[in-house]
Amino acid sequence: MPANPKYLTQSKWQRFAKITAAILGGYLVSISFHLAVGSWFNKANTIITMAFSAFILWVALMILAFLAKNGWKIWLVYLTLSLLFLAVSYIGPNYNPAVK
Repeated sequence: MPANPKYLTQSKWQRFAKITAAILGGYLVSISFHLAVGSWFNKANTIITMAFSAFILWVALMILAFLAKNGWKIWLVYLTLSLLFLAVSYIGPNYNPAVK
């Protein structure tokens, strides 16, 4: 049974924004999150955990991107989260030098 057209995104730009936010934006957020966690905790444990949790987080962020009404707003949210996590990963070694 095909989807009802009134629930589908009509704009090609919105569709493009949602698809790219789901794939690229979700990946950026999940990797930057694990980099931030790795800068505060043991890097070896974080890498082992990242092998599974990064994929689960990426899929959840993909679903969230397609549930959003506006693709550009979800891009803004994903870029803001990525920059926040990257700032945390940059600050982490300065305030927590014990983690190698």
